[in-house]
Amino acid sequence: MAPTTTTSLGRAPPQLFGGWEGGLVAFLALLYLAGALVNPAFFGSAEALHALLRDTSRVGIIAVGMTFVIANRDLDLSVGSTYGLVAVAFARLFSPSFLDFDIATSVGLCLLLGAAIGLINGVLVTALKVPAFIATLTMLFIGRGFVLALTHGQAIYYSEKARAAPFFFQLGETNALGFNNQIAIFLVVAVVGAHVLAKTRWGYETLATGGNEQAAVYAGIPTRWVRIRAYLISSLCATLAALLSAAQDKGVTPLYGVSWELTVIASVVIGGASILGGRGRVIGSCFGAAVVVLIDKVLREGWPITRVIVIDGENIAVNAKFTLPAGAVLVFLGLLLVIAVLIEPHLIRRQFAARFWAWLRGRPPPPAYEMGGVALEGVQTKGAMATDMALSASGLGKFLARRDALAIILTVVLWLTGLALRPDYWWHLSNTFAILLNYTELALIAVGLTYVIAAGDIDLSVGAVLALAGSTAAYFLKVLGADPLTAVTMGLLAGMTAGLVNAVVTVGFKLPAFIATLGMFYIARGLAAWFVAGKQLTGWPEGYNLLGRKMNDVFLYFGLSLPSGIMRTVAEVVSVQTIWMFFVALMAGAVLAYTPFGMKVCATGGNIRAAAYAGIDTNRVRFIALMLAALCAAMAGIINVAYFRSFNPVAGQFRELDAIASVIIGGGSIFGGYGTMIGALAGAAVITLVRALMQLNVQGFTMPQHWINVFIGLILIVAVLIDIWVRQANIFGHLLARLARVRRGKEIAHG
Repeated sequence: MAPTTTTSLGRAPPQLFGGWEGGLVAFLALLYLAGALVNPAFFGSAEALHALLRDTSRVGIIAVGMTFVIANRDLDLSVGSTYGLVAVAFARLFSPSFLDFDIATSVGLCLLLGAAIGLINGVLVTALKVPAFIATLTMLFIGRGFVLALTHGQAIYYSEKARAAPFFFQLGETNALGFNNQIAIFLVVAVVGAHVLAKTRWGYETLATGGNEQAAVYAGIPTRWVRIRAYLISSLCATLAALLSAAQDKGVTPLYGVSWELTVIASVVIGGASILGGRGRVIGSCFGAAVVVLIDKVLREGWPITRVIVIDGENIAVNAKFTLPAGAVLVFLGLLLVIAVLIEPHLIRRQFAARFWAWLRGRPPPPAYEMGGVALEGVQTKGAMATDMALSASGLGKFLARRDALAIILTVVLWLTGLALRPDYWWHLSNTFAILLNYTELALIAVGLTYVIAAGDIDLSVGAVLALAGSTAAYFLKVLGADPLTAVTMGLLAGMTAGLVNAVVTVGFKLPAFIATLGMFYIARGLAAWFVAGKQLTGWPEGYNLLGRKMNDVFLYFGLSLPSGIMRTVAEVVSVQTIWMFFVALMAGAVLAYTPFGMKVCATGGNIRAAAYAGIDTNRVRFIALMLAALCAAMAGIINVAYFRSFNPVAGQFRELDAIASVIIGGGSIFGGYGTMIGALAGAAVITLVRALMQLNVQGFTMPQHWINVFIGLILIVAVLIDIWVRQANIFGHLLARLARVRRGKEIAHG
């Protein structure tokens, strides 16, 4: 018998430190050298290196926790707002101007707050089955709303009282050895995190859950607890970083943690972790944090230049510094996130470097990593049960069984509530149409987003695309002096370009839609601020502003005067943008409900694999849906500039949250496969009426704007839970069936 031969699989991949981390160290050295050459006055000093390590410490600590989440194949978009909220909570607890607690109580309550946020994230994602990016994105907005509401937009300082607790506040200061204590704490956290992920059962469970959750369940791993634990670790790491920041600054501002989720996710992915789960090393994430922080510093510090100014006819050389415009750094960080995520599937998993090295040496290439997850995906269709109920019902029951019935009923109830609270305001036709003007922008965005969500994707960039289109139009009007038609064309082109990038990266490069559009969220928002230099623009031809005016204003502009009567009354309250929105919604609704393309959209979102087997070009469907969402957001941006007669860089803020909530409240499934235009419009009406009611002055009380954003975030979570448990799982139907069985059992027992 021939001897048995075995094939060696080669060395196991390193668990703590590997070639990727070595490459990051070399890249860090080259990047720092480039910074020293460009700006030797800053990067050539020991203080700059110390500042880099100190600032990397806080980002790196959060990246340690995020590594566990991403290795689990999850995502935590709430770390930035958690960082800001904990720092603000500490300031409110400790500051003598507020609660004036002692240091131990303040720190203890902040740790409990951080743990509670992590637990909420974990339970939402695991037990309640809310998609991770929706749950943590909502927590991001809710946390940011709390930050702004608790600070009232003002900084809080407590430097005097800090002297009474030197032990805690020395954590943020330089020690006797000459380096900041935050660096030492970061090293401890990094070492412990690296050991836990690479050498303990916790780490093995994390990587197994992220690599193949179904197989991990079969192996007896408590995957639900593993994922909750990762969110707890992530949130507690953000809490620790916030406390260190509070110790260093002895105060807090409302901007704490803004965009840090982007920085941290980019750090972890640059560090070699897989956004598809199952792989990640803490040491790599820490080096990735150093890379991102160093790039940020190089961009923000700028480089020295010499300017020549003329004074009394003489040329005088003046030393100055060239810095990038407002928003440029945000654009670069958004690009960095997308590029970092693209590196993972196209370079790391395909062993590009190892294969190239083997080719140079004339040796056989190493095998590529497995590209997929579980071998067989479960059926994705979620809306069949609700649809069957609607088909089998009759009369009023047929309406109540519709997925969009809830939004329609809520719209009527909320409008009647406003009428009951303030009939003097609500009943007037002009005030009703004033609310409708605020509704138009959201409804336009919801029209496009309905297609994206029905196709099984998500677009987190719609609010930023709105701002980008508006910024472009305002720039052409004000700075370049373009005519209104050119401004509208360029604004639409800018928005469609953003949509094209979203579609290409999502469909062409197979990147998850929430990651691609999250990167575009920051890129478009940064570009919008860049174009207008971070300032508000105003003052352009009234011909452009007609897009946001009432019909009677348009008639008067062209020299037409309507006679008194019902026509003039309606023309004085109905606006051009409202008519345009309903026209777009009518066209989009007809296509979605009555054409083959609409059926293809729902089929793709319901079960993309079955749709592909049926001959549907699912890539084309998703591509068009993302482009349509960008077009609708761009139109909303064009109208926004015309309606307000100005452009503000914060235009469209929180609109992505409102739009997603509108579609889900309107019956759309967060898992794809269903959506109606009537439902989306009704959902947008619900959100608009909720905002109007909460801003309504009732007996002298009006809710502050920041608390309204918190409330809208809670509405989104409730809407998603209703979609998952009421519409999809039919929990009430199962409960009624169980009660009926119990009743029949009792009747049989007594009979």
